[in-house]
Amino acid sequence: MKETKEGYPFLMACRRKPTPYTPIWLMRQAGRYMKEYRGLRKKYSFLEMCKSPELVAKVTLLPIEKFKLDAAIIFSDILIPLEPMGVEFEFAKGEGPVFHHPVREMKDVQRLRVIEPEEETSFLMRAIQIVRKELEGKVPLIGFSGAPFTLASYIIEGGHSNNYVLTKGIMYQNRAAWNALMEKISEVLIRYLNAQIRAGVQALQLFDSWAGCLSPADYEEYVLPYSKKVIDGVNKSVPLIHFATSNSTLLELMRRAGGDVIGVDWRVDIGEAWARLGYDVAVQGNLDPVILFGPVSLIEKEVKRILGRVEGRPGHIFNLGHGILPNTPVDHVAALIDAVHQYSSK
Repeated sequence: MKETKEGYPFLMACRRKPTPYTPIWLMRQAGRYMKEYRGLRKKYSFLEMCKSPELVAKVTLLPIEKFKLDAAIIFSDILIPLEPMGVEFEFAKGEGPVFHHPVREMKDVQRLRVIEPEEETSFLMRAIQIVRKELEGKVPLIGFSGAPFTLASYIIEGGHSNNYVLTKGIMYQNRAAWNALMEKISEVLIRYLNAQIRAGVQALQLFDSWAGCLSPADYEEYVLPYSKKVIDGVNKSVPLIHFATSNSTLLELMRRAGGDVIGVDWRVDIGEAWARLGYDVAVQGNLDPVILFGPVSLIEKEVKRILGRVEGRPGHIFNLGHGILPNTPVDHVAALIDAVHQYSSK
């Protein structure tokens, strides 16, 4: 959906300006549900794809060429800045990321480096430049990073966790190490996100994928100051989306941490979420990704329901409550995008 004389609808919605229709993009819109992506994954490992500017550009553009989306998001992974910091990991088949030397003590934290992203993640910055050139006048480009808590939990747990016992153990029992780790990650993320802005991204998303495991009190004490530090440290020339999964109990605290847009998942009514956040912030969401496996009639019904709950108020960006799942029918993704544009057109 091309730029209008007022600007890109997605960027206008981020700033709560009226748009001709509700803009939509999708988390993991370049992913395993697309046969073109699966074809590339047969030839290259995931990290090889992330580190090749040409492949990053190719994958980023796949869904833009296929669907009438209102924004592209650079193809990458939230773990990319960790490797140059000195955190080694690999993507094990069927397991996701595995960290061979988890960070558990102060001496582990002290070994981590604060990186220069333009040099040490230069492949990403180059990819952003390539994609911006390709997208000019079509749709804007979103950059992203993980949030401090989510990255800290990965490197403490050594991978994904169901209960975050090790992460919370350090939070509760070794506050000095926790604070030092969160400070270091926050500093890296400020540099990393600002480098993406300099390379050409027009919006940012901060993914706090695992923050939903926290009580509101723990989020406020151990996490909010660092998310706020990152958001405050990022250049305000581009809007920032602050997203977490299972965040219905954390909405007001996330609002305090900052962001021009708060992303909400499907576990909360979006109308209720916006009322709690206040209408001086934009919202993004919040279709359950599994709805896309249902019939098109159900997808259309859910689109109408979500659009009805936001009542046409400026500042809503349509998205899923989390990433597109593998095996999602491609024609259902197209039907979702068409339904959002059709039912929200002014």
